[in-house]
Amino acid sequence: MLLAVGGFVAFWAISGPSGPPAEAEQIPATVGTAVPGVKGHLVHVGAMTASVPVRIVIPVIHVDAPVTKLGRNANGSVQVPPLDDHNLAGWYTGSVTPGQSGASVILGHVDSWSGGSVFYKIKELHAGDVVDVVRADGSTAVFTVDGLQKAPKVAFPSYSVYHDPGYPALRLITCGGPFNASTGEYLDNIIVYAHLTGGTGGRPPG
Repeated sequence: MLLAVGGFVAFWAISGPSGPPAEAEQIPATVGTAVPGVKGHLVHVGAMTASVPVRIVIPVIHVDAPVTKLGRNANGSVQVPPLDDHNLAGWYTGSVTPGQSGASVILGHVDSWSGGSVFYKIKELHAGDVVDVVRADGSTAVFTVDGLQKAPKVAFPSYSVYHDPGYPALRLITCGGPFNASTGEYLDNIIVYAHLTGGTGGRPPG
């Protein structure tokens, strides 16, 4: 069984007792606690061949970031990207590559002591928004957001995030919710659920 995401720590605590700005802890009402289903009728787009992600682009929230590879920590939890690069996301290598059938998982920090990071605004995504993942073979897997979920880190929804839903899916993960100043970390995870709706370049879907 896969454990929760490990190491998602925001080092606001070292910058002073005030912690992050209030907006960093606020979660929009559009982010629920239940796992969102696919919005509307799921059009089965053919899965793409395997190719590792190299970049993620989310136009509506102005994300355009390189993607590195992430494995697992010694305790079995999923690694997170290094904190010293704000504009860096990470693909969990234990998941399928984006566009393949199954759930592909990409993680990014929300912030650190010096400001917002790559996934600072993903909590503002809505159903219907588009996420493009550029792959090493030159193709782009195009995903449409189904919805968002907030979940306590102590009850991380591993099955919903990692299991194969039977179609090409994408999960984006970051931190959010209340901030614990004593530990320097947020108490919740924000998870974006999306499904493949197209592809360009390389070997096209279908």
